[in-house]
Amino acid sequence: MPTKTHWKSILIVTAVLVLAGSGLLLWWNVFDDPALAGQLRQLGGSLPEELDGFEKAEGVIPLPFPETFGPHLGYLTEWWYYTGNLETQEGRHFGYQLTFFRQALQPPGVIPEGGSDWRSEQLYFAHFTLTDVAAEQFTFRERFSRAGAGLAGAQAQPYRVWLEDWQVRQIGDRQYQLSARMENLAISLTLEDEKGPVLQGREGYSQKGPDPGNASYYYSQPRLKSSGTVQLGEEIYEVSGWSWKDHEFSTSGLSDNQVGWDWFSLQLDDGTDLMLYTFRNADGSIGAYSSGVIISPEGILLPLSREDFSITALDRWVSPESGAEYPAKWRIEIPGAGIDLTVTPYISDQELLVTVIYWEGAVQVTGSYGGKAVQGNGYVELTGYARSMQSWL
Repeated sequence: MPTKTHWKSILIVTAVLVLAGSGLLLWWNVFDDPALAGQLRQLGGSLPEELDGFEKAEGVIPLPFPETFGPHLGYLTEWWYYTGNLETQEGRHFGYQLTFFRQALQPPGVIPEGGSDWRSEQLYFAHFTLTDVAAEQFTFRERFSRAGAGLAGAQAQPYRVWLEDWQVRQIGDRQYQLSARMENLAISLTLEDEKGPVLQGREGYSQKGPDPGNASYYYSQPRLKSSGTVQLGEEIYEVSGWSWKDHEFSTSGLSDNQVGWDWFSLQLDDGTDLMLYTFRNADGSIGAYSSGVIISPEGILLPLSREDFSITALDRWVSPESGAEYPAKWRIEIPGAGIDLTVTPYISDQELLVTVIYWEGAVQVTGSYGGKAVQGNGYVELTGYARSMQSWL
């Protein structure tokens, strides 16, 4: 059975959580919770009383690199998200997620400069998961830290994002080192960016709903050639494969009728990458702002609107921990591109029992593209199945 850990420390930010993997950013209202405010202040910050003073995503802006790799402290929430599928030479398969979240506690400049090094306007937290397919085991951890005293943070040049000893850092031109450890599990990878950054949405402006500012700035690095080691206890496995990075920042949340989303990042063996997400409305319909993109081996983008694709659930899985019922296998059809894929989880139980319960896990892909057989791997994120995301807004 997959192992599960649910730390009491996650209660510190019960209502201030940004979930990764979907190209989406959420903000849970903590303004009216004095007990939570006190706990957050113990981490070296205070809660914003309102959104005035924060920037909003309201249209296309320049997103130059490498500057955009770093933090955007004028926005309320931000995350750097890595997932990947890895194998040994003998074919033992692993999946991983390492995601860093930044939550502003105050707009820039509210906390005076000087004073204690522990004071900070920023709270960081992170998720690290490892899927061991052969053992049918899924393990996760969650960490929190203030940005003060260098315990956590992000920078653009040289690129680095970290929370204590979990980190991704630049080590060369388009090369990065990723490392994380939890008790008797560890991962250490070298990532080489083969396609460069891809701006999602309209030149990086990704609209999530009809309201002004209900959007984010969002790019991906969808083809990170990965090699390194996975450690399980005393055993160290040499692995290689592919990783995917998303980075997004915003100040807005879901539209009123959106209860959750399903998000897919798929890497095919012909070099094509595919990102899709669908919003689920309270009445069971799919939201109009659902979208996606096909990225060719040469990095050419084919944007997809809600009408261009369909995702059909082929199976279900009920969590023995949360009782949530998740889709567990999918058929993805994009008729205009000649894509017909079946997406299957490597193991059923890849549910994170963190502050907001969600499923995020490694998947395998089979099917056809343009009349030719393809296969591949990817990651899927499913939110709002254990509890509507609106209950956190």
